[in-house]
Amino acid sequence: MATAETNTTLTQESLKAINAFDSTIVSSVQAQLAPVYEAYPVLSTLIWGVPLANLIAAALLFFLILGLRKVFTKIVLAFLQKLSKRTETYYDDRVISALKQPLRFVFIIIAIHLFFLLTFTETDFIKQVINSMIVYTLFWAILNMAEALRELAYAATEKFNPDLSREMGNFILTLLKIFIGGIGLAAILTVWGINVTALIASLGLGGLAFALAAKDTASNLFGSFALLADKSIRIGEWVKVGGVEGVVEDVGMRTTKIRSFQKTLITVPNQLVANQPIENFSRRGIRRIKLHIGLTYGTTSEQILKIKQDIESMLRNHEGISQKDSLLVYFDNFGASSLDIFIYTFTATANWAKYLEIREDIHVKIMQIVEANGSGFAFPSQSIYVESLPSEK
Repeated sequence: MATAETNTTLTQESLKAINAFDSTIVSSVQAQLAPVYEAYPVLSTLIWGVPLANLIAAALLFFLILGLRKVFTKIVLAFLQKLSKRTETYYDDRVISALKQPLRFVFIIIAIHLFFLLTFTETDFIKQVINSMIVYTLFWAILNMAEALRELAYAATEKFNPDLSREMGNFILTLLKIFIGGIGLAAILTVWGINVTALIASLGLGGLAFALAAKDTASNLFGSFALLADKSIRIGEWVKVGGVEGVVEDVGMRTTKIRSFQKTLITVPNQLVANQPIENFSRRGIRRIKLHIGLTYGTTSEQILKIKQDIESMLRNHEGISQKDSLLVYFDNFGASSLDIFIYTFTATANWAKYLEIREDIHVKIMQIVEANGSGFAFPSQSIYVESLPSEK
C-alpha cells in the first residue's frame, strides 16, 4: 500500500514537471513563429485546423529529432561502448547495451510529443498515451539493467550455495522482475487516473476465485522451491524425468526447460518434476559396459579359459576401466549356436564421447584376444543331420 502511494506521488510530480517543460517549449517556438506569420500571411492558412507554419515546423522538428536519434546511436553510444571495453569489468558493457534500445525509444517519444504540441492537437487522451510511453520506457530500462547484471545475482547466491548459484540467482531475478513490472504497471495505471491503492484493496474480494484459478501456478511455484531445496537437478545436467530425457536448460518459477537430444525444447511443469522420479545421469562418475561374446562350438575348454583370463587381465590393466567397481568375466552359457562369455565392468569416466572411445578400444582388444587364441566368433546357424535317405527304386 505504501509503495503504491509513493509511486503515485512520484508519477504525479514527474508529469507536472513535464507539463511545465512543455509550456516553455511551446511559448518559445510560437515566439519564433510570430514574425514568420507577419512576413508570410499565407503560412497562417489552416490545414486540418492547424496553421501551415506550425505544421511545417512540427514536421521539421519531428524528422530533426529522428536524425539526432541516429547521431546519438552512431556517435554517443558507439563511443561509450568503445570506452567501456577498456575497463576491467564487463558490467558497464552490458549496462550500455541494455540501455541502448530504451534510450533510442526516448527520441521517438520526444518527437511524437513535440509534434502534437506544435500542432495544438495534443488531447488529454494523447497526453495519457505519451505519459504511459514515458513510464513504460523507464521501467523497460530498469528491467534491461536487471537482466544485464544477472552475473551479480549469481555471484551473490554463490556465497550461500555454490552448487545452486545459477538456479537461485535465476529465481531471485525472476521475482525482482515481477516486482519491478508490478510497480511499472501501477505507475501506468496512475497515469490513467486509476487509484492503485483502491484497486489493490478491491482484489481482496476476488481473492478466493484468484486462488482457485492459480492453484496449478502455486503448485508449480512450490515445486520449484522443492527442486532448489533438494538439489535434485541443476542447469546443464543430463536428466530423465518420466518420459522426458535431455539436458536441463533452465529451472524457472513455473516450469523446467529440458533440451532433448533431438534438440527440441521440452517445458515440464515443476509440480510434475518434483513429484516424479528423477534419473540424473550427470551425477554418476562411471558408465557401465555389459556385453556377451559368443565363441564357436569348435572352441576347446582350454581356449575358453585362456580367452577368459586374457580378457580379464586386459580389463584389469586398462586405464579407462574403473578398478574400484565390479569387474566380472565368466563363461556364462551354452547358447544355441555359441559358447557365451559374459563381461561386466565400468569405465572410469561418465563422459559420453570418452566412454564410446574406451568401449571401442575394449571391443578391438577382445577381437585380438579371440583371434590370438585360435578361436572365432559364432553367428546364428543350424546343423541338420540326416540319418538315412529314401532308397531309389
